[in-house]
Amino acid sequence: MHARSALFDLYGDHLLSRGGRAPVASLVRLLEPLGIAAPAVRTAVSRMVRQGWLVPIMLPAGPGYAASDRARHRLAASGERIYRTREVAWDGAWDVVVLHEVPGRAARERVRSGLGFLGYAPLAESTWVGPHPSAELADVLGGEKVRWTRFRGPLDGDLTTVLDRWDLDGLAAEYRAWSRSTRDRMAAADRPLADHEAFALRSTLLNEWRKFLFTDPGLPAALLPTDWPGHAAYRLFDEHADRLLPAASRFVDTCLGDQPTPTPVPDAPLQEDA
Repeated sequence: MHARSALFDLYGDHLLSRGGRAPVASLVRLLEPLGIAAPAVRTAVSRMVRQGWLVPIMLPAGPGYAASDRARHRLAASGERIYRTREVAWDGAWDVVVLHEVPGRAARERVRSGLGFLGYAPLAESTWVGPHPSAELADVLGGEKVRWTRFRGPLDGDLTTVLDRWDLDGLAAEYRAWSRSTRDRMAAADRPLADHEAFALRSTLLNEWRKFLFTDPGLPAALLPTDWPGHAAYRLFDEHADRLLPAASRFVDTCLGDQPTPTPVPDAPLQEDA
């Protein structure tokens, strides 16, 4: 597991509900059970500051980092998709996004990755379609200085021409493989776990499950087969995530200790060696 991914999971899964901040020393302790060393944590934190995901703050326990507004919005939206807490009724309309020229190959790849994460698929190189409008679309495209036009309406034609934009057969196979490996992993850990072990296992479970955010567009149930393996996979994830949460939460609270209200440091330099 990469340090940056582990930090995103940590902030989204545990820290947002605890104020969205932590001393850097606590971040190091929290990621230690995942086999992530202190230098890797500090490097990942510094990178996330540069990218606008974290903000340096000063806490009584020492230098720390808080989730930025951008991060809070992304983590909240991701949490809804991870835990499927918001069932969006589908009105039969599709969200169509037409991109103007995207400058540079690297920018095009970032745009493709960002749109894929939001649930869109390409109908053509500059035209993307998704089942639901994303509130993060302007942020993703605006960050790359991309001009775009958006339409929404029902499909006039063969539905398979849109559904084929996603590899649903491949996605179904990924869900089945994930379910098999998760059952094996959880069976091997079917014993009393120390709090730090439960935290590490839940973090690994979440990290693997979160990868489906990049491949599953969240199609409405009406467009999926009744035996869609994603439904069973989610029930499996939810069962074990709930089972591991109490012990994982105790470990987080132990590492954080008491944290009074932080003092923002908007112009503070990166504190990579704190």
